[in-house]
Amino acid sequence: MIKITFPDGSVREYNEGVTGLQIAESISQRLAQDVLACGVNGETYDLGRPINEDAQVVLYKWEDEQGKHAFWHTSAHLLAEALQELYPGIQFGIGPAIENGFYYDVDPGETPIKEADLPIIEKKMAELVAKKEAVVRQDINKADALSMFGARGETYKCELIEELEDGHITTYTQGAFTDLCRGPHLMTTAPIKAIKLTSVAGAYWRGQEDRKMMTRIYGISFPKKKMLDEYLVMLEEAKKRDHRKIGKEMDLFMFSDTVGKGLPMWLPKGTALRNRLQDFLRRIQARYDYQEVMCPPIGNKLLYITSGHYAKYGKDSFQPIHTPEEGEEYFLKPMNCPHHCMIYKNSPRSYKELPLRLAEFGTVCRYEQSGELHGLTRVRSFTQDDAHIFCRPDQVKDEFLRVMDIISIVFQSMNFENFEAQISLRDKENRTKYIGSDENWERAERAIVEACEEKGLKAKVEYGEAAFYGPKLDFMVKDAIGRRWQLGTIQVDYNLPERFELEYTGSDNQKHRPVMIHRAPFGSMERFVAVLIEHTAGKFPLWLTPDQVAILPISEKFNDYAEEVKQELRKYDVRAIVDERNEKIGRKIRDNEMKRIPYMLIVGEKEAENREVAVRKQGEGDQGTLKIEDFAKKVSEEVQNMINKW
Repeated sequence: MIKITFPDGSVREYNEGVTGLQIAESISQRLAQDVLACGVNGETYDLGRPINEDAQVVLYKWEDEQGKHAFWHTSAHLLAEALQELYPGIQFGIGPAIENGFYYDVDPGETPIKEADLPIIEKKMAELVAKKEAVVRQDINKADALSMFGARGETYKCELIEELEDGHITTYTQGAFTDLCRGPHLMTTAPIKAIKLTSVAGAYWRGQEDRKMMTRIYGISFPKKKMLDEYLVMLEEAKKRDHRKIGKEMDLFMFSDTVGKGLPMWLPKGTALRNRLQDFLRRIQARYDYQEVMCPPIGNKLLYITSGHYAKYGKDSFQPIHTPEEGEEYFLKPMNCPHHCMIYKNSPRSYKELPLRLAEFGTVCRYEQSGELHGLTRVRSFTQDDAHIFCRPDQVKDEFLRVMDIISIVFQSMNFENFEAQISLRDKENRTKYIGSDENWERAERAIVEACEEKGLKAKVEYGEAAFYGPKLDFMVKDAIGRRWQLGTIQVDYNLPERFELEYTGSDNQKHRPVMIHRAPFGSMERFVAVLIEHTAGKFPLWLTPDQVAILPISEKFNDYAEEVKQELRKYDVRAIVDERNEKIGRKIRDNEMKRIPYMLIVGEKEAENREVAVRKQGEGDQGTLKIEDFAKKVSEEVQNMINKW
């Protein structure tokens, strides 16, 4: 008999070789119907895979990330099975589950797969689902795997097999389709009730631009058709909220291939919005005793050799900048932390000076493959709201609490009401890959967990997800239509203080290493603005929006009065534009609604005579008539209340 421990701490005994499904059946038939996969000592298992020793077990349903992962991973194999039938001779690359759905990279040979072909592939997938095929896991040795996939002409799979360790190779079979795969999967294809293939794209094999361009087919699936219908509605809403579309409509930013791919340029309105965000964070940071610094956009090669970034990223980054001086090389700055380490090192430090909090809106450059670039969310140049805190080990928890306060303020001010956190800790077993003492790690990990508990922040703990140099806390926000975005992060770092030989003199008069904490509440200005646009559909909070008021003269003869109104509003720091176009007032109202301007002021003969404005509010319509000064005070007060709230 083996002991199975459940998440609530309860323990049951089962025969050795029991499966996740049998465990679920022993609890309730309803659970057995709903369960999709199980966690065994932190590893996700197929429900049919035997458990042969005492274990901690979690049963995953659709609501769980791991359940969805198994569901979508099986759906990727279902897609491949359909493609195998429809396109004889097709070659398969990889087909993983992703955050929303799945994809498969394939090489169809001479027959291209287009968007128009997706309904046919969907139909074939539905036919296969109707067969309710079992998904069977099989261990296979390396030689047999190479022989089997080689006989099928699967060159991509053979390349992957060559890199695998013998004794750790498995295949999964459903119907006539067998794939090289680690799993996990559903036990059958039967639960897959609704399928939608969403797009076709190109993707280099293994992400390398000098390799074959594969065809990547994206899709998503659900256990109920209703869920798919809801998802498709959300997709349509997402299209309307696309930050690239709205950014263009609102004149916030632009891209130019002449300037370079993935290099955003902020237009006047976008720049003003971004500056307000930065000023907002500056004001909050000042409360928490941050000192702002500025560093150059490049760094000597030796800086990045010292930091370790050169060895890790040198080949895949922007290439060195050579100066007229022989042997002198510089790199575009890929991160701000090495520069900040040198600022710390600039003078001797005492324990009394710590924590030292250095902040910078630092622009960095990182090479991203052309196919990975996407609006403001994946770019080659971006500005981080970066800060590095140098502190004593006993100060880590307090610093985490302070940073969490800042992140909470940022999220609340932007109406990101729904957010969660993930704590990334060391692997429970393998500790060899981590730098820093066990004592410091344990202290830092405990500090993160306790900080979340103190703040009442629901945080998911992931073991083995920490960086080699320290544990971290990541913040995910849900936007208005339910999509998750990773934004703020707090990261403990034992590596850089070691590599740069950072020191402080302790109360014992001895030299000690500081702990370094990286933090970025926004993450990057570019990505944050993109998420904010899609969350608000471009209807920013009044204090932040580029244009707060549009003044609409009924005819050209009231343009001068409209300008007077604009100048009067300016005295109260109210940002206004005048729509002087020779268009009917209805058209002007519609167009400015589209521009997402919070207030519109209609001015005509009556308003000019009385020094008044007729007020319309975005989405609410007519608000009556006010004196110019009264309206200006109203908007100014509204803005101040918002800003001072935080």
